[in-house]
Amino acid sequence: ALPVLVALLVCLIPTTIGGLLSAIGIAGMDRLVQHNVLAMSGRSVEAAGDVDTLLLDKTGTITLGNRMAAEFLPVQGVEKRELAEAAQLASLADETPEGRSIVVLAKREYNLRGRELGEVGATFIPFSAQTRMSGVDIGGHRIRKGAADQIIRFVQENRGTPPVDLRTIVERIARSGGTPLVVADESKALGVIYLKDMVKEGIRERFERLRAMGLRTVMITGDNPLTAAAIAKESGVDDFLAEATPETKLRLIREEQNQGKLVAMIGDGTNDAPALAQADVGIAMNAGTQAAREAGNMIDLDSNPTKVMEVVEIGKQLLMTRGALTTFSIANDVAKYFAIIPALFIVEYPELQRLNVMHLATPQSAILSAVIFNALIIVALIPLALRGVRYRPVGAAAILTRNLFIYGVGGVIIPFIFIKAIDIIITALHLA
Repeated sequence: ALPVLVALLVCLIPTTIGGLLSAIGIAGMDRLVQHNVLAMSGRSVEAAGDVDTLLLDKTGTITLGNRMAAEFLPVQGVEKRELAEAAQLASLADETPEGRSIVVLAKREYNLRGRELGEVGATFIPFSAQTRMSGVDIGGHRIRKGAADQIIRFVQENRGTPPVDLRTIVERIARSGGTPLVVADESKALGVIYLKDMVKEGIRERFERLRAMGLRTVMITGDNPLTAAAIAKESGVDDFLAEATPETKLRLIREEQNQGKLVAMIGDGTNDAPALAQADVGIAMNAGTQAAREAGNMIDLDSNPTKVMEVVEIGKQLLMTRGALTTFSIANDVAKYFAIIPALFIVEYPELQRLNVMHLATPQSAILSAVIFNALIIVALIPLALRGVRYRPVGAAAILTRNLFIYGVGGVIIPFIFIKAIDIIITALHLA
């Protein structure tokens, strides 16, 4: 009969997981919204759970991000005050915390009054990711501050010779985990500004947790390799990319993807847009540029770079939930086969009696019991699909073992118990 065929079809195909997949995906996106992260698609949430490599910016994510000028270190033959004056002039229009701290340090140590660029007839040269330096043109002088290699090249282009002790000062600051900012007046290198930053408390433990999940973390920074290595060692990150430019970021992502890996990255600037678009999971800061927001497939409304870790964990939880419920669904369907098939064909094939372990009353009650159980179990599993299974940062082998034991064995036992109980109730009501 047609009702029997429909009932068989419903019971013998994996309807449980089919009915729950949508709920699992929606719940994952909802958990992201609770963290003020908007996902542009469900696929990005799933990809977050499969990420192999995580690219993190150093400033604001691994470190506190408030690098402050701590000391002026002039090269031999240059007075500290001369270095402080040049550093202050180069930082007058620099509105970053680092720039403001340089002006404050110069005023505090040498009582240098803060000046306006308009008063001194100066032209400000803004910082860019390509030049990796900024400065000011004033009174026929071109004063620059920035990364050591770029300033050394600037001095050489102006027919100057970098002092012998300049690299020594830069390396000493870099090995201590600080950031050296070299200052030059055209062909003359004046010295180094020592910028200090602090690694966030507890960041090493978070990286260990990600490592336990099988993720490789890569720190991206514009600092020189020595500074990057010191910060990487202190924070516990797996690898680092120093003196990063938009091109090197993009190249790193492509290299990882060519090895079959999924890559997640955060960014907020226009120069991050190509890398965000290339990454499998691109998280753009809401406070960033329009280009960055359009390139990414997630937007963090709080503009908190450390949320990339929560995004990955939510993606992992989504995949763990899907794996757990898929395991339960397969085991559940196997148990239903033992309920229905023997009951239907035992008359024509008596040898199936050995498989009739449930000893259901009649073929009709067996089918009805399986259909009722099938409807009830989907409803019962919806809260678990929405809440998600408990997240644990363990390896894939441990997750598989746990799923097989809890949801695999449980998925076989539960249908046997409940289908038999429903059959008893149906038979009792029919006889009554």
